[in-house]
Amino acid sequence: MRFLSIMGNSFGCSASGERLVSAARDGDFLEAKALLEYNPRLARYSTFGVRNSPLHYSAAQGHHEIVSLLLESCVDINLRNFRGQTALMQACQFGHWEVVQILMLFKANIHRTDYLNGGTALHFAALNGHTRCIRLLLADYIPSIPNFWNIMRRLNTDDSMVDFDESFLLEVVNKKADGGITALHMAALNGHVESLQLLLDLGASVSVGTIEDGTTINLIGAGSTPLHYAACGGNAACCEILIARGASLSAQNLNGWTPLMVARSWNRNWLEDILSREQGSTSHILPSPYLSLPLMSIMKIAREHGWRGTSQCPPSFDPCAVCLERTCSVSAEGCFHEFCTNCALYLCSTNMTSTSVTGLPGSIPCPLCRNAIISFSSLLCESPVREPSRASLSVSLCTTCPAVGSESDDDRPIQSRRPDIGCTLIPSLGSSSFRSLSCQRFPSMRQSSSLCMGAPETSPSLIRCSRLELSRSASQRDNGRRPWIFAAN
Repeated sequence: MRFLSIMGNSFGCSASGERLVSAARDGDFLEAKALLEYNPRLARYSTFGVRNSPLHYSAAQGHHEIVSLLLESCVDINLRNFRGQTALMQACQFGHWEVVQILMLFKANIHRTDYLNGGTALHFAALNGHTRCIRLLLADYIPSIPNFWNIMRRLNTDDSMVDFDESFLLEVVNKKADGGITALHMAALNGHVESLQLLLDLGASVSVGTIEDGTTINLIGAGSTPLHYAACGGNAACCEILIARGASLSAQNLNGWTPLMVARSWNRNWLEDILSREQGSTSHILPSPYLSLPLMSIMKIAREHGWRGTSQCPPSFDPCAVCLERTCSVSAEGCFHEFCTNCALYLCSTNMTSTSVTGLPGSIPCPLCRNAIISFSSLLCESPVREPSRASLSVSLCTTCPAVGSESDDDRPIQSRRPDIGCTLIPSLGSSSFRSLSCQRFPSMRQSSSLCMGAPETSPSLIRCSRLELSRSASQRDNGRRPWIFAAN
């Protein structure tokens, strides 16, 4: 009986579950809605073998409406697939910022790491240069205050007058994956200038080096800084920015290589002049245009009051001047123009012109008067709840019903974490390398190798097999591992 109960996820709900997987992958909202109305528990269905749920597929494809629909149906937002990846990781990997925004509104855990790489959602976003996703992931750590840039740069700032402890932000930004690789290493290696600049503005360390854990295949060598990785990748702009931010040109890794030696070994001849000149100055450094200071304030309002409906306010309120559809629910501090929460969220999530308004780094221009916006305040009539639940986001969720294929939360809280951020940190990383996994074929199942990273274009079919076959398949799952070797262009 226990065996039949375990296999109920695959066999008992196979037809409807596979239909929901297909609808989530293909973006068929009406089909997904009809299936979930018929059986809300289908949201917790996961495919056999790779254990991708409909939430994984819709997040990887960027179908944010289906992601929101699934979150209404009692799904575990931090559900992992067989690689240990969450829907947030896959949305960051493919750069679907609208999905990331919804998942962050529902307080998805940004500290979880996948089983093979030890990488967080921030690592996946930096690896592929998705700067908007990086901004949304760190929204809960960047306060809506006008002197944030001065605090991070230590320019004319009296720390005693600022109620902000940047240690929490620095801990997240400088989180290490296996081999000691940070998000800054990944952005530098792959030449993602915008992501690299934003990470530096948010406190990423230019001096942190990789480590030698015995399993990492590192063609540069342990002890390499982000400048070593930028020299290997060959992007001149990344090298110049890192040098301007204080990266050492003479730093040596455990192989005794400087960044210039790394560039020569990889035939990056165009970097000779940049890596041979004297140390650059840190003056006159403009902030990243992707800084968005009002994001924390509008995220807090959206969590407390919801961002879709306007049922809390009387119909006499003026409509939003941007969309002309919803009632104004927030006011911009400074110019006092009013918008709906949805438009304010979109404005903060897409803006990248912070340096072109009134000289306030991280502010965004008001679409009506072009004045700088630092934060938003709520206009809603009802007082916000102290501990907002998922139901406060205009949805009705259940967090206690048994999940099909659910897992226990293995994260351990950090005592010093701020109480207003509803997430926990993971245990310390293991010593495995940042690697990928080649797929092991299951009996009678077509499967693409790209499915390992959660690619949504393939869908494994269900199979019926005996207990012996299931045991044999489980024992073969790890046989396809191979060390991950980074690719430098």
